Amino acid sequence: MKRTKITDLIRCTDYGTDVLVKGWVRTKRDSKAVCFIALNDGSTIKNIQVVADVANFDENLLRSITTGACLSVTGKLVESPGAGQASEVHATAIELLGTCDADYPMQKKGQSFEFMRKHAHMRLRTNTFGAVMRIRHHMAMAIHTYFHEHGYFYFHTPLITASDAEGAGEMFQVTVLDPENPPRNEQGNVDYSQDFFGKHTSLTVSGQLEGELGATALGAIYTFGPTFRAENSNTPRHLAEFWMIEPEVAFIDLEELQDIEEDFIKYCVSWALEHCQDDLEFLNKMIDRGLLERLRSVIATDFVRLDYTEGIRILEEAVANGHKFEFPVSWGMDLASEHERYLVEEHFKRPVIMSGYPKEIKAFYMKQNPDGRTVQGTDVLFPQIGEIIGGSVREESLNKLQTRIEELGIPMKDMWWYLDTRRFGTCPHGGFGLGFERLMLFVTGMQNIRDVIPFPRTPGQAEF
Repeated sequence: MKRTKITDLIRCTDYGTDVLVKGWVRTKRDSKAVCFIALNDGSTIKNIQVVADVANFDENLLRSITTGACLSVTGKLVESPGAGQASEVHATAIELLGTCDADYPMQKKGQSFEFMRKHAHMRLRTNTFGAVMRIRHHMAMAIHTYFHEHGYFYFHTPLITASDAEGAGEMFQVTVLDPENPPRNEQGNVDYSQDFFGKHTSLTVSGQLEGELGATALGAIYTFGPTFRAENSNTPRHLAEFWMIEPEVAFIDLEELQDIEEDFIKYCVSWALEHCQDDLEFLNKMIDRGLLERLRSVIATDFVRLDYTEGIRILEEAVANGHKFEFPVSWGMDLASEHERYLVEEHFKRPVIMSGYPKEIKAFYMKQNPDGRTVQGTDVLFPQIGEIIGGSVREESLNKLQTRIEELGIPMKDMWWYLDTRRFGTCPHGGFGLGFERLMLFVTGMQNIRDVIPFPRTPGQAEF
């Protein structure tokens, strides 16, 4: 007999038929005559109840069925008299596929998220993390579907690179040289010409620069893959390894870029509401009671388009009226999360796309405005999260780009190929980066970024 997934079984009304179901025991409740087993196979947040007549099964077998054990159950699908479930399986045969020791870490209810992170290999079997991972899958599907339907090409940028797209220098080095005794040149520095790639290389912090090459050839591309930051940040918003979505589009201006950012994020949220209803309802009940309302509000409202200078004026006015910020507010500063959330959650009460940032706080590749002080960078600010998307129109002028690179002292000897896009048929283009886990935080209502990725990589943590 072919196994039926629980997600299909709970929707089936073909009562009286024989079914085969397999999964892990969530709970088990015994009475004198009947054993009730809640079984889950990961295909849905919902369990199927297995009813086993004690008289029909070996006592030792039933005793071995504990929380976490894995079962194969054959039985009849019947309409359930119990509340909260339409059907149940009356077992005729039970096979114990895997016993579960008494020290199974996920058997108790109410464990802290911090405790579960220490057992990340087992936390995936809990209701919460099952819901989060199913939503993660659907968000990945939404991303690919959106870009495919809008004529973008999926473009694979390298994970190993000799360039630092952000200019921050917080990169993981890739080398095969002996760390105890590396070869050195005449100046006493490590001789990377003897390394595997013949130069100093690192794990990428962004695929944007290579993505620009794709956009200036294919018109519209997107990347979706892992990126790495060697930043010693132990916060609920930072990971050392995370996934990034980075579309890049030729022939667009600032307004069109903002339109894409808003349309894309609304598409993803709509997809979640349409395809992840059961999991979102569970998370709304157990994790964040305002989750569903917040998701629906994002779709229903137009995002505010806000100039940075006007945003600073609003924040300064809030300070003058007695609002307390931990960090001071002044023109030229990079907004802190508390400032972003004030604008979104208290002042406008809807998402904000901010642009026109001072060029001194933004990356070298952003297109400069005619005032010479600001650039066409964009940040999409969301409730609960703060910045969720960062993007810009790119500077297409070779002279302006080179001048900015020289001003910042960025070593460009290994990036001649990037400047070639401005030498050979330059064109207006732009794009943005969305941290996948930041999107997941918003869509799931989870509070820590380490809880929306299966196996988080953070300072001091590379387990599993």
